[in-house]
Amino acid sequence: MHIEPGVVDGAKMALAFATAAGAAGYMAKLAWQDIEDHGTSPLIVRSVIAAAGTFVFFEVMPHFPVGVSEVHVILGTTLLLLLGVAPAAIGLAAGLCIQGLFFAPTDLPMYFVNVTTLLMPLFAIFALAKRVIPQDTAYVDLSYGQALNLSLAYQGGVVAFWAIYGQGVGAETLSAVLSFCATYMLIILIKPVVDLGALALAKASKAHLDARHITHPRVFAA
Repeated sequence: MHIEPGVVDGAKMALAFATAAGAAGYMAKLAWQDIEDHGTSPLIVRSVIAAAGTFVFFEVMPHFPVGVSEVHVILGTTLLLLLGVAPAAIGLAAGLCIQGLFFAPTDLPMYFVNVTTLLMPLFAIFALAKRVIPQDTAYVDLSYGQALNLSLAYQGGVVAFWAIYGQGVGAETLSAVLSFCATYMLIILIKPVVDLGALALAKASKAHLDARHITHPRVFAA
C-alpha cells in the first residue's frame, strides 16, 4: 500500500523516522542471520529478485487511489514464502526506493512512512507464520486457509493507522479509511490464490530453483 504525500507531515514525521529506523535495524539482524544460515550469495540473489518484484508490484501491476491510499497488489506474503523474510524485506525497501527515485519523486518525502507500511506487516506475518504453519509443513504444502491467515495480517491495519495518526479521527478520515479497507479486502481474498499458485509453480520447478539458490530452503523442506 502507498500512503499519499501530505497524509503525514510536519512534526508527525518523527514517528515515521523512528519506525523506519527500527524496521531497518531488525532487517539488518534478519539479514545477518540469513547469511549465517545460508550464505551471502543466496541472500543477494533473493534480494535482487524481491526488489524487481516490488518494482513490478508498484509500477507495472494495476494500482488506483482509494480513500487514504493507493491500492497496489503488493505480494509481500508471496515474497516471504518463496524468498525468506530477510530478502523480502530488503527487496521491498529497495524496490520502493527505486520507484521513488526514478518514477515517482513526489513520493520520496513519504518514503519512511511507506517503508514502515511495507516492512512492519512483513515482520508480523513472519512471526505469525511460525504459529499457523506447523514446523513439519513445507511451504509448498500450505492450505488456502493458512495462506489467508497471513494475507489478513498484511498491511491494511497499518495504512489505517498512518491515516488516523496523520489526519486525526474525523468523519472524512474514517470514511476514507473504510473505503480503502473495503477495497483492500478484495485483494486479501485473491492473494492466497496467488501465493499458492506461486508455490505450486516453485514445486514444479524445484530442481531448477534449488540449483540457483532462488528460493528459501523452507519452501521445500520443513
